Amino acid sequence: MKSHLTKYPEGKQRSALIPLLFVIQRERGYLDNPGVNFLAKFLDLEVTDVWETATFYSMFNLHKIGKHHIQVCKTLSCRIMGEPEITGHICDRLGIEPGGTTEDGKYTVTRVECLGSCGTAPMLQVGFDYHEDLTIEKVDELLDSLD
Repeated sequence: MKSHLTKYPEGKQRSALIPLLFVIQRERGYLDNPGVNFLAKFLDLEVTDVWETATFYSMFNLHKIGKHHIQVCKTLSCRIMGEPEITGHICDRLGIEPGGTTEDGKYTVTRVECLGSCGTAPMLQVGFDYHEDLTIEKVDELLDSLD
């Protein structure tokens, strides 16, 4: 983690907060109290400052998620183009509700705000990969490929 600090001028180490939140999330799978407390001490910040940043951005997970985090865009373009049916199908197939994680810990399905791909709606993101112009058939192919 110290290598991240060298990228910032002396006295500006706070700028490493977001990259270091990603490091902790990658190591632990989500941001938890011990990780946030460690980071606050490491950067000489108040714990509340770190939590304020972590809770502001949707890319940080504040609870355990499945191996495959399926984030379905729920905003206007995707909704009009079939997001409710896509989300319903995914959840039915996995046997969970939006926001839930399968019992085996493989999948978490989350409805999220705009992912910036309105021209290819409906769409979703798994990890860092976008899947666009979705149909039920494409969703089934995607889910089959994740097993």
